[in-house]
Amino acid sequence: MNKIIAVVGATGAQGNGLVRAILDDPDGGFTVRALTRDATSEKAQELVKLGAEVIQADNYDEESLVKAFTGAYGAYLVTNFWAHMSATREQEEAANLARAAKTAGVAHVVWSTLEDTRDHIPASDPRLPTLQDAYTVPHFDAKAEADSLFTSLGVPTTFLRTTAYFDNFIGFGWEPVRDADGTLVLNLPMGEARLAGIAAEDIGRTAYGVFKGGPGYAGQTVHIAGEHLTGEEMAAQLSRTLGETVVYRPLSHDAYRALGFPGADEIGNMFQYYTEHADYFTGVRDLDQVRRLNPGLQTFAEWLSRNGDSIPRH
Repeated sequence: MNKIIAVVGATGAQGNGLVRAILDDPDGGFTVRALTRDATSEKAQELVKLGAEVIQADNYDEESLVKAFTGAYGAYLVTNFWAHMSATREQEEAANLARAAKTAGVAHVVWSTLEDTRDHIPASDPRLPTLQDAYTVPHFDAKAEADSLFTSLGVPTTFLRTTAYFDNFIGFGWEPVRDADGTLVLNLPMGEARLAGIAAEDIGRTAYGVFKGGPGYAGQTVHIAGEHLTGEEMAAQLSRTLGETVVYRPLSHDAYRALGFPGADEIGNMFQYYTEHADYFTGVRDLDQVRRLNPGLQTFAEWLSRNGDSIPRH
């Protein structure tokens, strides 16, 4: 019998990538149970048509998670900080997921997590604001804090440390913007540092490689990315895709935090971490290792070839 992998957030960017990786490999030894808050949604019903078992479950309802995980060999666990932008709520979700996996006896969990940025930039650092009373980058740090929940409960867990999505160029404010003379400008505050990016679907597809690798991955931390690129390199590739010149003109971290959109301080802090500790962050993400787990891992250029038409131009 095929082993069941329960996928939290199955209609989201990461989870959907894993669902489709399993469905694309009918002889891989696994079948998928797709978890979603609304099993009647268009995205959920699309998964039903593709052959997935779809189960309604909610990260804030531990009982629903236990039911959804029962009988599953593996579970992919992910939270969406941006749905509420609260470190406290994200940790509540993580605690429910960890306890439910323990109760259901899941043999292999893959937990989508991130670094604790405070290991490099303490929340008390006067150069940048302390957020939500205790954090440098809450959507990183809260996930990292939650790692210990899985360890303390004895849940056999692979800690999949992710990174920035290439998909942020669509609908998340990373796209080039026109300056006063009409030039498209990429203003991500990365200075001359390299940014580790990945196609969101490749996070799920790499997680599938971890599940296929077996329980020996439990207890391991796997750092992933698709490519490490400078702002100049990203601008050059965007220029080719969009058919007009994109100039890289990075903002300072303070200027980015001052943009004023919801979460600007958080994203500005994140970029400061990415920039100042790029050698560490890209260094622990061995792209050859990631490609062994996910042979179809996309470069930025490959992602652009599939998605460039969806990048807004203001």
